[in-house]
Amino acid sequence: MFGYITVDKPEMKVKDFYRYKAYYCGLCKSLQENYGLKGRVTLSYDVTFLVLVLTSLYEPKEEKSESRCPVHPIKKIPVLQNEISRYGADMNLLLTYYHFEDDWKDEKSLKGIAGIHFYKKQAKKICKEYPRQSCVICKRLRELAVYEQKGETDIDLVAGTFGHLMEELFVLKQDRWEPYLRKFGFFLGKFIYIMDAYDDLEKDLKNGSYNPLKPFYHSRTKEEYENSVREMLVMMMAETGNAFEHLPCVEESQIIKNIIYSGVWSNYNKIQKEKQEKEKNVK
Repeated sequence: MFGYITVDKPEMKVKDFYRYKAYYCGLCKSLQENYGLKGRVTLSYDVTFLVLVLTSLYEPKEEKSESRCPVHPIKKIPVLQNEISRYGADMNLLLTYYHFEDDWKDEKSLKGIAGIHFYKKQAKKICKEYPRQSCVICKRLRELAVYEQKGETDIDLVAGTFGHLMEELFVLKQDRWEPYLRKFGFFLGKFIYIMDAYDDLEKDLKNGSYNPLKPFYHSRTKEEYENSVREMLVMMMAETGNAFEHLPCVEESQIIKNIIYSGVWSNYNKIQKEKQEKEKNVK
């Protein structure tokens, strides 16, 4: 995915930050155990958050260990794993596979066809184990590809498509919590998509690439554009937070709240700072 769902470290308790890192390393270890190095390289903060939320909700048996890795080769680091870590590893790899498949279909890129061959065997296995999630991921990514080809300008429609993809990942079990998990994943997914489009706009304007925020940018003043995007992002996270408050998450709730109420804005604030610095340099 896009890497926007991260913690706000300065606002976290030290023990919470190290526990979050242990989940991140747990997902990494699960990817390594199930898929080797090619699994590990797909590791993402966004799927770590998926594991964190579902673990907090369902409270599976915790597996604590210590491990060395290429990033920390000398000192062993704490690792937290559970059955949901393995689910996250499967979803992480499946998303990577479909991303490469889309790259090949859209651009006929060597990177895309190489990725397909690299992950195809593992992806087929995951599809058999999780047919519902697999079908939705494939369907929604194809829809996004069609919107991109058409130059679709309805940001709500396009972001909503990615939202539907994300909501399916959060539905581990079709139980009483499904409606709230769907709402949570849907609006989080919309936030991720809009945030990515906002982050890429300047680059996409220069190279002529598709970006559904272009009409917003061209039809408004700079201030109006910035306010419109911020309002959309705030609305998405308000709905995400509202859905979360209906879930009986106790363990790890402080980490989750740090992410959804503060951490997700880290990249936005970084972009704002970079824009301000550019404006100063121009002047």
